[in-house]
Amino acid sequence: MVNLSEYDRRLLSGDEGKAKQLAMQVMVRAAEVSGVDRLVDVSMAHVNSCFYSGQVGVDFAEFLLKEGGTVAVPTLTNVGLIDLLHPDLRPEKSNQEAVQGARKLMAIYEKLGCEVVWTCAPYQLKERPRLGDQIVGSESNAVSFYNSVLGARTNKYGDFLDICAAVTGRAPYAGLHRDECRRGEVLFRVEGVPAKLREEDIFYHVLGIILGRESGTSIPVIEGLPQSVNEDQLKAVSAAGAASGSVSLFHAIGITPEAASYDDAFQGGEPVRVVDVTAEMLTTARDMLSHANSGALAAVCLGTPHFSLTEFAKLMPLIRGRKVNSKVNFFISTSRFILADVEKQGWLSELEDAGVRMVVDTCTYFTPVVNGVEGRVMTNSGKWAYYAPGMLDVSVVFGSMEECVESAVQGTVWRDERLWDSEFWGGE
Repeated sequence: MVNLSEYDRRLLSGDEGKAKQLAMQVMVRAAEVSGVDRLVDVSMAHVNSCFYSGQVGVDFAEFLLKEGGTVAVPTLTNVGLIDLLHPDLRPEKSNQEAVQGARKLMAIYEKLGCEVVWTCAPYQLKERPRLGDQIVGSESNAVSFYNSVLGARTNKYGDFLDICAAVTGRAPYAGLHRDECRRGEVLFRVEGVPAKLREEDIFYHVLGIILGRESGTSIPVIEGLPQSVNEDQLKAVSAAGAASGSVSLFHAIGITPEAASYDDAFQGGEPVRVVDVTAEMLTTARDMLSHANSGALAAVCLGTPHFSLTEFAKLMPLIRGRKVNSKVNFFISTSRFILADVEKQGWLSELEDAGVRMVVDTCTYFTPVVNGVEGRVMTNSGKWAYYAPGMLDVSVVFGSMEECVESAVQGTVWRDERLWDSEFWGGE
């Protein structure tokens, strides 16, 4: 039986309206299914129910709105199906029913009181949850980043559960909301990986793929990352680990806030399994992300999760004064607030002059933006490379940001031979 507060009972009674009554019923049932006897207050939410995947999502949101539903805590929106700022990016053959449904759903979520940021990387906002904050997350990479890099606490909440939690401000006190459920379980040792490779962004995407495939439902702990590791690289681990597996939390010893030491990461215990990351494991994971390695290029897609300002800063010297090949579509997915910062820096006009097209509010592996693109598509994102083949009729080429830019300019896949040398990955 779930122990309810006076607030919980008031919502359940219907005194606050049918929307909040239903939302609280859902939260209580979720607690019962989770086997816990209480709910916990949450300080914020990031919801994915705003993403159009059929009429049922619109119907549910319309019910909440009609019955007086509003969010009870600051609530951020995940990406939608479409880019609202750039309607010209949608091909004529787009599913117009889905486009209109997405537009309607996104408008309802704004009326429900959400802060409509339309981003899968809400942790790039200036206001972020702090260590120990109880929150609600939904998008897989954001859940992992919030838990791992910021030390906030959330499970991965599916559609409808997330918005119900936001409407009530409550969530089941289960799973990663609890101290004992955050203990590391599988140790991944990367000290044997060449130090020069551990400095490269591409390594972190590949490492995330390995974590996801090897961890299962266990919590991975990484030992041996350099102190120089940055948030973009940890974002890559979060995204790839959640895509290839179900990693909602990882610890990096000496890096992430709950893993200042080995003992902290394992809460005084020992790992149930130890994985020494080898050159063979790395190259196998790297190679599975590419389905083609040479030939003419149709598109480049960067920004999954959404491109950060620091990633744009790294991109600019690579693209400045150059032109994307006329046969290549070059897309960068980012958020509206990062795009505004890019424009303030004076970079937007340079990028557009080079032939780069900005995509906001959504992601290119499911948006109508890339429908109709055929052939090879190159990306520097492990998550994009992992998901896209099942969602788009393209051949994926995975590489570094520099390789993506050079390939876009040349119109054909270009490889940095240094990055692909077996010795660089620790092989012979």
